[in-house]
Amino acid sequence: MTKLYYSPGACSLSPHIALREAGLPFDLVMASTKTKKLADGTDFNTINPKGYVPLLELDDGQRLSEGPAIVQYIADQVPASKLAPAAGTMERYRLMEWLNFITSELHKGFSPLFNPAAPDETKTQARTKLGERLAWVDTQLEGKTYLMGDTFNVADGYLFTVAGWGKYVGVDIAPLKNLSAYVARVAARPAVQAALKAEGLLK
Repeated sequence: MTKLYYSPGACSLSPHIALREAGLPFDLVMASTKTKKLADGTDFNTINPKGYVPLLELDDGQRLSEGPAIVQYIADQVPASKLAPAAGTMERYRLMEWLNFITSELHKGFSPLFNPAAPDETKTQARTKLGERLAWVDTQLEGKTYLMGDTFNVADGYLFTVAGWGKYVGVDIAPLKNLSAYVARVAARPAVQAALKAEGLLK
């Protein structure tokens, strides 16, 4: 069976949500971001030499890393789920545009804030830049249910995951009314609730 290597609340929550939204069978395997060990003591670096989650291991043993690639692979396994527009369409490139923005401008923007060794000045700059980026996202959500309209897709799962990190590192999205309402809307989806519960993030 397909395996998703994850760490609770990390960016691996995004493909975890995608798998549940797609209705695909999978096993969850926790890989600690701190110890780099699995529950059985296996060194995670022997499975993913990059040393981080997410990692998707397919039935045939192939392994796929990098969240934006993984979620598109998942979406393409179940086209009826509408988790990604069809390959080759302009809408698909818009999806990739969002995934690239989230991974480079938001996801990576949070990295200094989770680094205990980062100087305070660096963290202040990171919070300012993230505030600007998230404010722009807020404008893009005006009048929309999800990022690309009325249909939930894999970029929504990724944005929800990353936006949720703000509460741990002093990035307040409460003043961003569109984004705050969006995060609450995504959180209420049954597949998202199931993923959060499975990772111990919801009682």
